[in-house]
Amino acid sequence: MMEKRNTVLIPGILSIFILISVQVFIIRSVWKQKDEMFALRYTMRSQEALSFINRRIHTDGFDTVRLLLEDYSEKVINDLQTIKDPEKLTGKKREVLDYFKGVITSEEDLSELLSAYFVKRGFDNNFKSRVVIQDLAMIRNDTIIICKNGSFMNQQSSADAGGVSSSEISKSSVLVTRSILEDNNYRFLFDYYIDFSDKRRLILKETSASLGLSIFSIIVVVILFIITYKNLKEEKRLSELKTDFINNMTHELKTPLSTITVAGRTLEVEEIRKRDDKILETAKMIGKQSVHLNQLINMMLDISMWERSQFQLERKPVEFNELMNDIVDSFKAGAGHNASINKNFDFKGVRADIDILYFTTLINNLLSNAVKYSDEVPLINIDGFIRDNHINIMVTDNGIGICKSDQKHIFDKFYRASTGNIHKFKGLGLGLYYVKKIAEAHGGAVSVESKPGKGSTFTVSIPY
Repeated sequence: MMEKRNTVLIPGILSIFILISVQVFIIRSVWKQKDEMFALRYTMRSQEALSFINRRIHTDGFDTVRLLLEDYSEKVINDLQTIKDPEKLTGKKREVLDYFKGVITSEEDLSELLSAYFVKRGFDNNFKSRVVIQDLAMIRNDTIIICKNGSFMNQQSSADAGGVSSSEISKSSVLVTRSILEDNNYRFLFDYYIDFSDKRRLILKETSASLGLSIFSIIVVVILFIITYKNLKEEKRLSELKTDFINNMTHELKTPLSTITVAGRTLEVEEIRKRDDKILETAKMIGKQSVHLNQLINMMLDISMWERSQFQLERKPVEFNELMNDIVDSFKAGAGHNASINKNFDFKGVRADIDILYFTTLINNLLSNAVKYSDEVPLINIDGFIRDNHINIMVTDNGIGICKSDQKHIFDKFYRASTGNIHKFKGLGLGLYYVKKIAEAHGGAVSVESKPGKGSTFTVSIPY
């Protein structure tokens, strides 16, 4: 059975892992596709916006920048041509680059125009503009290169030129235009990008259906796997219970049958037949074992009847204090003669309609377990009281106790706790099953509190 469970568990977990991996791959592919579509969509929208702005407003959004750069470049070109010291020239070039970068970043009007166009068309306008300088040269008689191919004097990083690395631009930004600003003193080439701060949210919104369906399918598969695995474990447990029951029943049936067989052979002995006392002793033994055998058969018939929901009570009104005293006294005179039983009943004269036969079986089963599962002289306290319109009966013993893992199963049919080795404690695993069935048939319930080595307390509660 363990091998069978592993053959289901390992491939099942592997299948779930493969499913999750495939779903992750699909989601990543969908996300990548949506990301590319997003960039393409806003590139097209930006081109539409530029065309509209040029056609209606007759501007490219850099008019103010041109005015400032023309004035500045006319003043600075003479300084650059007169500086001979290479170190000072480099410092001056950096100053020029910083000025151009600051002006193009702070004075451009294209961002405002694009935002207005997007709002008018119902597009998202929550973006930031980014300008990356590609080429910058001061020109008059000679050409003085300030920045080339995005690098300051071909030595600095592209971040020096525009403050944005190429990897950041390609991943999160949309190129709107590559523009050239030029007059008699300079030539300025730069890229203008827009970067959407809530781009992830927008893409997530578009992929939410696919993502939700994937997550839902994974959850369904995992739940089905867990249910299947739990059913397999339950099947294993029931199979073990069935095996234990068959072993126990075989053992229980063989005992009276063996005794009856031996008694029958004894009566075949001529010397025994001549003695009336031996014949009477053997007959009593046969009768006792026949009764035991009949009880075992009746147990099986009762189980079959209860499983077919034909369990019927014959209720009669009884005075509960008197009934409980009779049950406990009868038990002490019989199976419990070696036990010390303390009674403490306070039923306040309550009369209740119950099935006396089945209720007596319920109490006897609890008392019998208290005696059976005790390694010492059995000490049993049985308390009875009224609470919340319920008759409550508590049976406390000093037995071997029940571990936590067994407590949730001890009322199951055929179940026997692991501490109850069948060679040490006889039984079919039906006693507590009967207790639960009888209590529930009366509209009540039974519970247990126990610790290994500390004894157990069973509480039966029945409404009246």
